[in-house]
Amino acid sequence: MKVATFNANSVRARLPIIEEWLDREKPDLLCLQETKVQDKDFPETAFREKDYHLISKGQKSYNGVALVSKYPLSDVNCELYGTEDEEARFISARIRDLHVISVYVPQGYAAGTEKFQYKLRWLKDLLEHIKGTYKPDMRLLVAGDFNVALEPIDVYDPEKFEGEVCFHPEERAILRDYLNWGLRDLFRMYERGDRKYTFWDYRIPNAVKRNWGWRLDYILVTEPLARRSTGAWVDLEPRLKERPSDHTFLAAQFNL
Repeated sequence: MKVATFNANSVRARLPIIEEWLDREKPDLLCLQETKVQDKDFPETAFREKDYHLISKGQKSYNGVALVSKYPLSDVNCELYGTEDEEARFISARIRDLHVISVYVPQGYAAGTEKFQYKLRWLKDLLEHIKGTYKPDMRLLVAGDFNVALEPIDVYDPEKFEGEVCFHPEERAILRDYLNWGLRDLFRMYERGDRKYTFWDYRIPNAVKRNWGWRLDYILVTEPLARRSTGAWVDLEPRLKERPSDHTFLAAQFNL
């Protein structure tokens, strides 16, 4: 089973890149974030024509998450807080005995701001939801854009960005709590080298060429899934295409 996660930064703008990647890689499950589209305007026909099942939680111009699956999705939940008007940042479902969550964690704007405090609360609330809904011995996969670079090797200049948003000790500590509960950072199970990123800022000239990036996207899995995994990797090619997202695909393979 092949699983991937991708912050599209507008699913409609990035649809050609997504379709090409689906045709080439044929994943069984794709977790999407920052779709930036209301559900009624989601380009679901493009996915249905490729025999994918789709569920999405969207809002106009901002946020938005989706699950694209070769298998039927059940037990769908699009509300972390149980309210219909909450930001579209969370979606979960089940594929047989595999539990899947796609998340788009708030960026946080800047350390010390209310937006940063909201990010910390959201990360903690997601962890509490996981603890209250699942167990570490279940097959659980949590994928998406966490907007946190966990270790110094996950950001191109850790000394420069230490204490800044997305590399702040408070948010990194919360993300480590996910691992302490029983989730594994699948990419780091297979790749310990540095300068392996999933995000390159549009505002930095030649950021991809210089490889001035951040690893902000994760596939976190419980031990039963980690034992069934065979690899995890970043696919840089989509980031090099015309009109790319500022993120690229992170993928993993399992024997399920």
